[in-house]
Amino acid sequence: MGSTERVAIVTGGSRGIGRAVAERLAADGQAVVVNYAGNEEAARETVEAITARGGRAVAVRGDVGDEAAVKALFDAAEEHFGGVDVVVNSAGIMALSPVAQLDLAELDRIHRTNVRGAFAVAREAANRVRQGGAVVLFSTTVTKTNLPTYAAYAASKAAVETLVPILAKELAGKDVTVNAVAPGPTATELFLNGKSDELVAKLAAQNPMGRLGAPEDIAEVVSALAGGARWVNAQTVFVNGGLA
Repeated sequence: MGSTERVAIVTGGSRGIGRAVAERLAADGQAVVVNYAGNEEAARETVEAITARGGRAVAVRGDVGDEAAVKALFDAAEEHFGGVDVVVNSAGIMALSPVAQLDLAELDRIHRTNVRGAFAVAREAANRVRQGGAVVLFSTTVTKTNLPTYAAYAASKAAVETLVPILAKELAGKDVTVNAVAPGPTATELFLNGKSDELVAKLAAQNPMGRLGAPEDIAEVVSALAGGARWVNAQTVFVNGGLA
């Protein structure tokens, strides 16, 4: 490993926005640990896409809600690449339901990944990210738009937004930034699945740019937060084309 090479962990890095982030950070010159929960084939394809362009990457399986798995993920980054500079926690799940019909077991499942997982990753990052590093967590624009049926998901992401500035203050003096990105509607397979063309067009028209976001739009902002944007700290950055 070159002395100037930075090392990034990207949870949920095998598909969608997470994959775009992993590939962008690799293109920026970072070695990348691609974390995935279950889809080994997709993780392998992400690693192959990175290495085919001359980058360095490995795939590591692990549930972010499992603290032992998170520790093992950071151990793997140190074993393969010598340390950790950037942590991007894009792993998350979404389930929609009106509050009146909400299955509390489903709420527990959401919170295990989106809240417990964010805290488990953030805790390990707080102890192991090297000086000059960055932690980037994921929220959602729905914490502002308050769409019906999104209460459980949005609440889990509101917890992430609360975590960010507190952790940033706790890491004072370590030269490690902590931020979150909050995407709006983004054209991923997960988002588009089950939606009619008419609904997609309606959602795209809700922001001044008149289109859905692309995973690469989100990755561009993560790249800045993980790289040169050192004066942005303790913030949630809404990446949604101007959606109010």
